[in-house]
Amino acid sequence: MKVKDFMTKNVKFITTSTTLKEAATLMLERDVGSLPVGENDRLVGVITDRDITIRSTAKGQNPQSITVKDVMTPKCLYCFEEDTIEEAASNMGKNKIRRLPVLSQDKRLVGIISLGDISLKGTKQATGEALFAISRKA
Repeated sequence: MKVKDFMTKNVKFITTSTTLKEAATLMLERDVGSLPVGENDRLVGVITDRDITIRSTAKGQNPQSITVKDVMTPKCLYCFEEDTIEEAASNMGKNKIRRLPVLSQDKRLVGIISLGDISLKGTKQATGEALFAISRKA
């Protein structure tokens, strides 16, 4: 089973100049916990609800003046649409993450795959192993 068969499609970048308020509003509207960040049609990072909370809100910063670039996770991990579900789940488990941007072979964003996507549509073994690895203390 391939990632492309399970991923959420039609995902769009936000830019590094997007404010945290705008990013948080998009997360609320789309009911997601992370957004891919792009420049010049290339993935440059990801911002999560946790990034906003820990790296900005907890420090008392103004979400209307702080940009995504200030708190995003640069050089994020990703997978390719032709990877197997097991490869994506293993990558998530090894790196203790629950979502991966999905790129085409020419490194264009084509979707996002989450542990939830794999859990709902993938194999129970891949999901279980990834969740165990994510939950385990270092």
